[in-house]
Amino acid sequence: MGNSKRNLAYLVLGIILISSFAIMHSVSGQESAIVDEMAHIPAGYSYVKYFDYRLNPEHPPLVKILAGLPLAFLDLKFPTDQPYWQSEVNGQWASGDQFVYGGDNDADTVIQWARLGPMLLTLLLVFFIYWWGKELIGRWWALLPALLFAFSPTVLAHGHFVTTDVGASLGVFISIYYFIKARMNPSTKNLAIAGVAFGIAQLLKFSAVIIVLYLIILTAIFLFADVYRKWHEPGGKTKRVRLEFLKHLKNLVIIFVVSILVVYPLYSLATVNYPPEKQKSDTEFILSSFAKGKTPEGEICNPKRCLADLDIWMADKPILRPYGQYMLGVLMVLQRAAGGNTYYYLGEVRNESALFYFPVTYLMKESLPVLILVFGALVFSLWRLLKSGKKNLSRLVDYLQTHPAEFSMLLFVVLYVLYSMLSNLNIGVRHLLPTLPLVYILTASGLRAWLKSNHFKTQIKLGLIGIALIWFTADVANTYPYYLSYFNQGLGTQNGWKYVTDSNYDWGQDMKKLQTFVEQNNVDKIAIDYFGSSKAPGYYLNGKAENWSSNKGDPRDIGIHWLAVSINTLQGAKAELAPGQNRNPEGEYQWLQNYQEPYAKAGTSIFIYKLD
Repeated sequence: MGNSKRNLAYLVLGIILISSFAIMHSVSGQESAIVDEMAHIPAGYSYVKYFDYRLNPEHPPLVKILAGLPLAFLDLKFPTDQPYWQSEVNGQWASGDQFVYGGDNDADTVIQWARLGPMLLTLLLVFFIYWWGKELIGRWWALLPALLFAFSPTVLAHGHFVTTDVGASLGVFISIYYFIKARMNPSTKNLAIAGVAFGIAQLLKFSAVIIVLYLIILTAIFLFADVYRKWHEPGGKTKRVRLEFLKHLKNLVIIFVVSILVVYPLYSLATVNYPPEKQKSDTEFILSSFAKGKTPEGEICNPKRCLADLDIWMADKPILRPYGQYMLGVLMVLQRAAGGNTYYYLGEVRNESALFYFPVTYLMKESLPVLILVFGALVFSLWRLLKSGKKNLSRLVDYLQTHPAEFSMLLFVVLYVLYSMLSNLNIGVRHLLPTLPLVYILTASGLRAWLKSNHFKTQIKLGLIGIALIWFTADVANTYPYYLSYFNQGLGTQNGWKYVTDSNYDWGQDMKKLQTFVEQNNVDKIAIDYFGSSKAPGYYLNGKAENWSSNKGDPRDIGIHWLAVSINTLQGAKAELAPGQNRNPEGEYQWLQNYQEPYAKAGTSIFIYKLD
């Protein structure tokens, strides 16, 4: 009987995995390349084909290599004879434009095969969610977080793109999972596995560096709990504290050292044919303005600039340059985060970060029934904690001893959300993806405890959870295939662009739908202001496209009576400016003000105007 139940649970998991893959694959076939893929796809191919890391150093290689592997078996042409490969610094965008949409390769074949690797990573993460959930709350309850993640509109949208977001989620998840395993049984083997997992996380996304701080804080908390529990045992207290500290420090050092070793082989492989002199000159150029620029002769560098100077020195050293390339990526992420970005949010075009951008965007883009489950479980868990009346330190220590995984998940979610709120990169709810698997497991755990409580009959509670899940799946089915632009039923997917754009709504995914519109409506010529590859309109529209922008004026002046504008561009041009922001009046589409509503839309993100 036990084997039958286990096999049935795995069968349900298999159905979830197959269904999620089928949806992602189907949606992928209907979408053009999104903005970031124009850098990641050519980079991944160049790593696999040429063992050369000159493109896209801002992101680690693993996701891109997985995307590039299938492409290596195709007969593709790559622009190695062009200046943006040979002499320019990080000519990723020009390389992507030519490689994908330049006409030498079939763009859809390149895009779809490249997306296979990210989709497999997404499914692997769903499996890990189930696996850890099974250990914590049982095989049947573990299906709930697996289901919520596998069919989350955000996951269905980003799980098939050649980007690092789902990869970051997988890296964070396995890092925490294997760290807790090593915490419960700190053998050398388990610590080494935790180090490998953390190393893989670093190969998936550089923002996973936040795990370093997280693991240090988590280790300090566990150290305190262990010392507190043993405080009244016979023996010297000072010695006990010292021994516990050294034990925890040793375990953490093993994990970090192993992770550093894991990073090296892949970076070493990807830099085999990257000329050392070019790596050094590229690194110097990219970091030329980092931390106020190069240190003047005879002066001592400030701490941040010292890191840049060290990286430049490492860039052409035979043994160290793989680490130099890794370090370059980390420094580029820090440089970009400090600089911020321009974005549209709640009626304004802003450059400075909005403190509540991520919580608000999450509330808008998470499915309503899932929000009800998440906050319902949270409220019940807090109520149960307060009702217990046990608020002393001993209870907290006991909780850390009996629920280390639950506490670790909760701590990461809190720290990561705070980190995201304080960052300057307000460009999409996708940056919260690393928290979703943990939130869903915690939700399932809270609902399980609620089901066992004496509040209401079990059948009623099961019915309420069942209704929420049916509502959720119906919402997901009804949204197909517009998962990138998804906003919950409180706002509506078709209206989401009014609240926030960029990768929350428009990432260049609808060019193929514009192609369909042009063909079905016999449009002979159309002006296009597209948020994506400059070559994509020409590739898909067979000479019917004229690349456009607001400062070119009214396309009717040259006999074109159709205009297509990406909503991300349109909001950036027409929305109110936040204090301190400036915009060129020629870029505001003032001549388009007589057309308040578009004639049609290509998908959700490209507004089409028929100019009379």
